[in-house]
This record gives sequence, structure tokens and C-alpha cells, in this order.
Amino acid sequence: MAKILIVDDEQSYRQLLSLVFEGDGHNIRTAKNGREAVEMLQEDPAEIVISDVRMPDMDGIALLREARELYPDVGVILMTAFATVDTAREAFILGADDFIQKPFDVEELKLIVKKTIEKQALVNENRAFKRAQREKGSVKNIVGDSDKMQAIFQMIETVAEVQSTVLVYGESGTGKELVARAIHDMSPRAEKPFISINCGAFTETLLESELFGYVKGSFTGANSNRKGLFEAADEGTIFLDEIGEMSTAMQVKLLRVLQERKVRPVGAHEEATIDARVIAATNRDLKAMTEEGTFREDLFYRISVIPISLPPLRERAEDIPDLAAHFVQKFCRQAGRELSISPKTMQILETYAWHGNVRELEHTIERAVALEREDEIQPERLPDHITNYNPERINAEFDLPDEGINLSSHLGNLEKTYVVEALRRTSGNQTKAAELLELPVRSLRHLLDKHSIRSLSAQMRSSSD
Repeated sequence: MAKILIVDDEQSYRQLLSLVFEGDGHNIRTAKNGREAVEMLQEDPAEIVISDVRMPDMDGIALLREARELYPDVGVILMTAFATVDTAREAFILGADDFIQKPFDVEELKLIVKKTIEKQALVNENRAFKRAQREKGSVKNIVGDSDKMQAIFQMIETVAEVQSTVLVYGESGTGKELVARAIHDMSPRAEKPFISINCGAFTETLLESELFGYVKGSFTGANSNRKGLFEAADEGTIFLDEIGEMSTAMQVKLLRVLQERKVRPVGAHEEATIDARVIAATNRDLKAMTEEGTFREDLFYRISVIPISLPPLRERAEDIPDLAAHFVQKFCRQAGRELSISPKTMQILETYAWHGNVRELEHTIERAVALEREDEIQPERLPDHITNYNPERINAEFDLPDEGINLSSHLGNLEKTYVVEALRRTSGNQTKAAELLELPVRSLRHLLDKHSIRSLSAQMRSSSD
């Protein structure tokens, strides 16, 4: 049974249709014109609107527009004694479900209503099925049965239903984008776009034009107007990965967008209203950055309404067997093979520290599947640094001396050593060195300036030529 709103300026039709559809068990309300009908819909939605076309104070066509704005899925059936081809065409263009001419056969109208209800039920069932499949797929992609991951799953389900901004913390490779996608897919915005951008991969100027768009002629190469990603994500979700790499100037512009819910494309004089949920992610300590003055405190509180902290893989080692098996299945399916993991190999996988987290484990399994020719993945198929890993030896190397150490100086020297070694291995190529250290290029350049070794990159490139 459906909630039906009957709209007609003739009382006789309102009474007739009320009797007909109440007799079939439907919940009936009536209105004498479009304006009154809109007010009633605002107070309490209807599943079907049956409306006359010609009425004073908002006709049926205007009511159709208003009803579609309020409830895109509402069924609308229009009636008129003055049917024309143009009127019928306009009604169907605007999304009317059907159109019937007065005087009409009551049984014909009842059949139209029945078909409209069945169509709505089919659409709702299909939408529910697709959403269930997305939810299943999204959560399935995040493998883990540990208590920490179960808490993450519960948090995802909780925050998916609200519209608040989410900040996902986690080391590189922990699956921050998977969490963001799961939140989107389980949210009311699931049918709308999910747009992802890595803020550390663009210069300040490029990032502004990517996020906010630009107008023709605003800079060299701007040959046409282009919408930004915020507008592209309208009614959906925009995922701002590595937000900690954003420049201070861009932070100011982003803060204004989040506060005003409007964007101004580069070179434009007018603003565009946006409705996109923001999920941000970072592998950096934004709170510490606010204290250092490198990240705006007001933006930090704006994006971290709901924080989610992803644990590194070494803190949920009990998930390694399930993750490893998941990746074996994934890459075997792609290769058309069947493999398992030998007990000895699994022991090595569970012992290793996985500084690259789930991403490193995935790449390791991909390599092993490609190299293995037996039925089980053997330890020999793992990289040497994993098979030779000895946590006791590693821990011994970092024993604290009796006399103590200057921790800040020690960590600074260690950081500089790794940066120099990465540049040496890549012959001074900053992009490749940043990839080796799993850092954005912007962060690597910051470290070069911090340790006063920016010229070293050029020297290494020259020596390799």
C-alpha cells in the first residue's frame, strides 16, 4: 500500500479518487492546488502524487518540478482535460511517470498507480542490492579479524551515516583510501561520485586548479572552463590524501571552502556552491605540525571532527595470515593458478616487522606468486631482507647505551643518512629517491633543506652523467 497525495482544484475529483484509493487500502491525502501540495510534501513525503495539470496558484507542471526537487523518487501521475502533445512532452521530460486525460476510466488509473508502485519497488530493490554489494565489497577489501580492525569496521559503519568530516591517520600502506571508500560506499552518498586526490603530488598552483577548477584564459593552457574536483564530487565524497603536504596558502583556501561550502575557480569572479563530504588522510602528526606552525590549527580542527587511526601491520600481526592468503588468492586468480603458503614461509611473514605495512606485504606476495613454480610458496621466493630478518639482532643494534644518547641528534643523523643513501642509489633523482623512502617529493625537498644537502642531489646527477 502507498502514501498517495491527490491534487485537484475540483472537489468532486478529490472526493472520487479518495474513495477509490482508500478502498484499495492506500493512505490518502488531498490538496486543492500545487502550492498547498508542496507544503504538505514538505511536512510529510508521499510515494505517489496524482495531480491535475491546470490549477490556480501553481499548476501540475510546476508541482512536478517542486516534487522532484524535494523527493527525486516520488511517483507523479498527471491528469488533464486539456491534453496537448506539448504538455505531455513537457511532463515526461520533467520525469512524470504517466499522463492521463480527463474524463478517465477509474480502472485505467488504478492500473497506472499499480504499475508506478511496482516500478518504485523494483528501483528500491535494485538500489538496495547494489548498495549491499558495494558495502560487502568495500569491507571485504579491508582484511582483518583482530580486535583493532573490528573496532575500525564498527567505526566505519557508524560514521558512514553522518556527514561530518573524517580524518584518517595511518602510516603509509595501511589502507587509508580503502577506509575512505568504505565510508562512502556505506553512506547515503553511495550513488554519487567518490573523488580521490593526493595533495602531495601537485604543486600549490596545480592543486588549486585541480580542486577548485578554472575559467578559460585564467592562465597559459587554460583553453576552456574546467570544473574542479570539489564540484565533480557534488553530493558525493572527496578524499584528500596526504593533506599534511598541503602548503599554508592552500590550507587557507581549503579552510574557506569547508566553512562557506563554496568554491571559486581560478580566474573566476563568481563562486559555486558545493555539497561534497570531505574525508582527509595523512601519515603525519598534524597536531605536532600545528604546534610547529606548519599546519593551521583551525583547519586541523575543521577536518578532524571524527578521527580514525589505522594501526600499522606490526601491531596486528594476527591479521598477517588472512592478509597473505587474501593476496595469494588475488594474484593466483589473475595468473590462473592455485598456490598456498608453506608453514615455514608463513612463519617468516608473521615474524617480519613490515615497515611498509599492508602495501609491502601485498607486493611481497605478488612477487612470490610470480616466481613460485611449485604448489606452495617457499621462503626462497621472499626477498632476502625478509628471510634474513632477525628481530633480536635488530633490537640489539638499537640498545640504549649506559651513558645515554641525544635522541634528537641521533634521529636527525639517522634521517640524513637514509636521505643521502636514497639519493646515492638513484643517482640524485629526487622523484625516485622520494619513492624509495615512501615520501612525497615535497617532503624529501623539505628534508634536503633541513639538513642543508639540497646541492648534493645535483652533484650526484652530475657525477652519474
